[in-house]
Amino acid sequence: MSDEIINKIANSGLVTIDLQDYYPDGERIVFDLKDWLYEEIILREKDFRENLKNHDWSQYENKYVAITCTADAIVPSWAYLLVTTYLSPVARRVVHGSLKDLDQILYTEIVDHLPYEEYENGKIIVKGCSHKPVPDSAYIQLIERLQPIVSSLMFGEACSTVPLYKKKK
Repeated sequence: MSDEIINKIANSGLVTIDLQDYYPDGERIVFDLKDWLYEEIILREKDFRENLKNHDWSQYENKYVAITCTADAIVPSWAYLLVTTYLSPVARRVVHGSLKDLDQILYTEIVDHLPYEEYENGKIIVKGCSHKPVPDSAYIQLIERLQPIVSSLMFGEACSTVPLYKKKK
């Protein structure tokens, strides 16, 4: 009997994709239009424009910003666009919605630009446990992109995977 330990998983040809490895580091903040409304219900254009012009935008430098309005108010679309014109030159990324929406949009861009040619005809494990907020939509988008090109797809860890797809021979 040999004392050599053989790593069967390493020799199996399985490739693991861990989406948390692609998590974009950086602070995420919400820009809430509620704070810019008169009595939290009315947008006064002249005051709004003046306040935007005088605001310190440097605090958003290199940050991911989600623009939203948490007040029960009707906010015209141009207000979000106008705020974006101030944020875009300083922020790393600006989106409309919540912090959850922000992560979904960031991951949509990440998954769109993965090197899929490396996974062609491969046996792929999509790692599921992460310590960073990877949205479920990113996993779904990844599976959609991988399924047509791989020979098999699994979810989980190499030691205990859930089979998702196997190409018919």
